[in-house]
Amino acid sequence: MADWERENGVVLPEPYRTFIAEISNGSSLGPAGDGGLQPLGWLPDGWPDLGPRQPGEPFPLEAAWPWEDDESVGPEDPRIDAAFNKGSIVLGSEDGLSFWLLLTTGPRRGEVWMIADVGAIPAPGDQAWGFKEWVQCWHTGNDWWD
Repeated sequence: MADWERENGVVLPEPYRTFIAEISNGSSLGPAGDGGLQPLGWLPDGWPDLGPRQPGEPFPLEAAWPWEDDESVGPEDPRIDAAFNKGSIVLGSEDGLSFWLLLTTGPRRGEVWMIADVGAIPAPGDQAWGFKEWVQCWHTGNDWWD
């Protein structure tokens, strides 16, 4: 984990950092519906090829952005690539089309977001879960993502 952090120029948020160091670096079980929790640095099947991942760079969003409804967005908008690739790690996927991110930089560092081809949003809403709450909600089945 320390080597990965050094290579990527970022310290992972707690409690995710402790979880992968002391409990499990990935799991076939877990909140992500398709394949469970990804090991650190891995990408789930279906992850779009939008350039290199840069988890140490600033995450570009501070609020939900449904770009499919944004008339200023073109098909090759670099802001979309940045939302997918900067300032986060990929925790896993849902239905092969949506992906869970843990933000590693910026003012919303430590929050879990969902990103898809239509936009990016904090999960489950503006008061986003951290990694621990995300796992607890999945585990108990209470207030899980719909």
